[in-house]
Amino acid sequence: MKIIILGAGQVGTTLAENLVSEDNDITLVDNNEARLDNLQDKHDLRVVRGIASSPSVLREAGAQDADLMVAVTNSDEVNMVACQVAATLFNTPTKIARVRNGDFWREKDRLFLPDVLPIDHIISPESLVTDEITRLIDYPGTLQVAHFANEKISVAVCKAYYGGPLVGYAISALREHMPHIDCRIVAILRQDKFIRPQASTIIEAGDEVTFICATAHIKAIMSELQRLERPYRRIMIMGGGNIALNVASRLENKCALKLIERNPERANYLAENLSKTLVFNGDASDESLLFEEHIEEIDVFISLTSDDEANIMSALLAKRMGAEKALVLIQRMAYIHLIQGGAIDIAISPQQATISELLTHIRKGDIVNVAQLRHGSAEALEIILHGDSTTSHVIGRKIAELKLPNSVIIGAILRQNEVIVAKKDVVLEEYDHVVLYLSDKKVVSEVEKLFQPSVFFI
Repeated sequence: MKIIILGAGQVGTTLAENLVSEDNDITLVDNNEARLDNLQDKHDLRVVRGIASSPSVLREAGAQDADLMVAVTNSDEVNMVACQVAATLFNTPTKIARVRNGDFWREKDRLFLPDVLPIDHIISPESLVTDEITRLIDYPGTLQVAHFANEKISVAVCKAYYGGPLVGYAISALREHMPHIDCRIVAILRQDKFIRPQASTIIEAGDEVTFICATAHIKAIMSELQRLERPYRRIMIMGGGNIALNVASRLENKCALKLIERNPERANYLAENLSKTLVFNGDASDESLLFEEHIEEIDVFISLTSDDEANIMSALLAKRMGAEKALVLIQRMAYIHLIQGGAIDIAISPQQATISELLTHIRKGDIVNVAQLRHGSAEALEIILHGDSTTSHVIGRKIAELKLPNSVIIGAILRQNEVIVAKKDVVLEEYDHVVLYLSDKKVVSEVEKLFQPSVFFI
């Protein structure tokens, strides 16, 4: 596939790195020559220097015969105009744009139409991060939750702790403990080393366990790995940007919320637009303010400013003063690996959420959902099966008969609204929604080919 990526920031660069290893023809456009030179030295891709919305730059990048264009520059306006130019002048088949301004997003149904602004898919990092945070609040104790198959199937990541009934026992004991609930443990991270789980694998305290199950059973499975945490009731948010406003709007009807915003005008705006949230004009690094607002009673402290360092330091202070959990928004990927798992419980990356959504629209075949796991080192996919036993490598065959790469595990299947946890003797059928876990993303192209129907296959 010939793909043009506009913008060589963190999202554009990470996306290019993901796609260039999957046998795609990648052209990266940016106006920063040093950044482009660095990327070209590291990866087998083509670069073009210039303004991404310029017709001449897009022509040089090959927009006239590109299959897909992804606009992820730092400017919403450049992204939108580039899609308009690509559609009008070059008839580029598929155009994806990142749009971060909430004003554009709220009017998307009227703006982003074929005869107005012809953009095929709009990606909103703010909306994606809001969804991710609310999922983590809904499932206390999880490190990551991703929903698939109309939210009927989920992939969840959590830590195993002493006190969990399965800790110290083999995975096979899960069936004895919970005979009426099916689950597939697909990965264990132990002391930063990946373990492919077997029935005989012993779960140890400190293991980071990834499992796939029916969404309704997430909390039941977690109760085997740790003492189930009580629902989060008292939450404090630092920052008053759009993400903070969206999160507060989602949570204020089911939690007691406090929000701290430094800018007085913004604090007034938030107070007017949030009906049940207590809004304070102040600084979350002010110990006296946190003490006065009983930080020791807070279940989750959430740092959501645009400043990574301020988010980290305020979260560390909140934890030292007694907050139960700390969740931090981090822009720089390098910081995430440094902080998560220590005093800070969960780091959320807008870039990673955006990459997951972009890959959903870019993957070949009928891949309808993608989630990056372990901050990009692993991936979960949802594929809808099409064809029959004469045109498909998988339909009509048992899971045990499939020639899957070693790093791929089929976790669960949604068939006519019924969740089936994958077992070796399950036969795949047309229209099945299959959720797979990939511990090595380099095999994505193999998975795409295996599950893609072909008229030449008999």
